[in-house]
Amino acid sequence: MSKNFALIGAAGYIAPRHMRAIKDTGNELVCALDPYDGVGILDSFFPHADFFTEPERFDRHLDKLRRQGQGMVDYVSICSPNYLHDAHIRMAVRNQAHAICEKPVVLNPWNLDSLCELEQESGREIYTILQLRLHPSIRKLKQQIEQGPAGKVYDIDLQYITSRGRWYFFSWKGDMQKSGGVATNIGIHFFDMLGWVFGDLKALEVEESRPERAKGRIEFDKARVNWLLSVNEKDLPSAAIAQGKRTYRSIRIEEEEVEFSDGFTDLHTLSYQEILAGRGFRVETARPSVEIAQRIRSFK
Repeated sequence: MSKNFALIGAAGYIAPRHMRAIKDTGNELVCALDPYDGVGILDSFFPHADFFTEPERFDRHLDKLRRQGQGMVDYVSICSPNYLHDAHIRMAVRNQAHAICEKPVVLNPWNLDSLCELEQESGREIYTILQLRLHPSIRKLKQQIEQGPAGKVYDIDLQYITSRGRWYFFSWKGDMQKSGGVATNIGIHFFDMLGWVFGDLKALEVEESRPERAKGRIEFDKARVNWLLSVNEKDLPSAAIAQGKRTYRSIRIEEEEVEFSDGFTDLHTLSYQEILAGRGFRVETARPSVEIAQRIRSFK
């Protein structure tokens, strides 16, 4: 049976992936919210969706749909700035809808505690998108590690450089208090993936933590990881620059490159399929990666 969705953050970069996932899973987007009204992307997916630029009116609309009985929203997809996720999850649950929240579900691990309580009190479910766990290459890697030599600890180098212009530092993404910094904004999926594949966190050391760049070492049960995250184009390797690329992603395990550049296109749709089938990733699943990012951000 088709489900009704609402979406918060319709003008954002990641929102079209959620719109496509809603459509591809045979469901309907009935309303959307964004303070910026340039959301023509809705025409490509759900041209009849109601649209709001003010959260108060959007909240009232969700309440009206719920009280009418027909057209009640079943799920609210949240693609808003990181620091608003907690409040928007609460808006969804307050209107008796399940929540599907982009990474990071929250900025601080202690916020997860109250959201878990909220789930229990409300009977509503809160999901987060951890799409790297669904990537075929990463799933294959996890299987290989599980079947590998007992007690082996792997040496890993992770580099993710995704160049951003000057605008970045004038937006909420450049504000540590709003985005959580590069460790959260661009790194949290990788930290989640590493923990999922290589086990529990054992030690964390931060060598550098700046608005545009962070690096350090993490030790998991089965891995020692040297990592670098950056939005500064100066960190791009010369080969990437020569090819005109502004993004470089590399994970080397024991000097062997793990290739997962492809296969990202449908991961949000697959995430939605899993959620709708009752197999989605709940908020508690995100705790290890949220804790890692928070510790990096708190480094002095």
